[in-house]
Amino acid sequence: RPSERVPFTCVRCGFVLFFNAAAAVAVFVAREDGRVLFIRRARDPGMGKLGLPGGFADFGESAEEATRREVREEVGLELGALTYLASFPNVYAYEGVTYHTLDLFFRARAVGESEPRALDAVQSVCWLDPATVELDEIAFESMRAAVVALRLSP
Repeated sequence: RPSERVPFTCVRCGFVLFFNAAAAVAVFVAREDGRVLFIRRARDPGMGKLGLPGGFADFGESAEEATRREVREEVGLELGALTYLASFPNVYAYEGVTYHTLDLFFRARAVGESEPRALDAVQSVCWLDPATVELDEIAFESMRAAVVALRLSP
């Protein structure tokens, strides 16, 4: 319905401010044994819960560029080829502001000999089997849906 898509209209000049979803990315970095890299979040929202390396896309950045940058910043890895998995909407409440996001999920493998390490906003890293990870341990609904999508994908 149009009234739901147009939250603010200036009564003086008629300017219409559209609110759109913020773009966010995350990646399932897999090892040869099928385990996937998860992080424990060092900050709210979801502090202490499981997540995937990722974050918000910056202006002028593709989803793939954002994914590679976020993985470097959060766990210090370089990625090989990215494969798109799925996207899911999410609600991200941060410091009193609720952001509606569209989270794009990818699959990849790390390249090089580096081991992942907890860097920006990451408490710790762990390799888990996505088939058995507890969904209620995951910080965000979109990531839980992505884990289910990964389980169902070939």
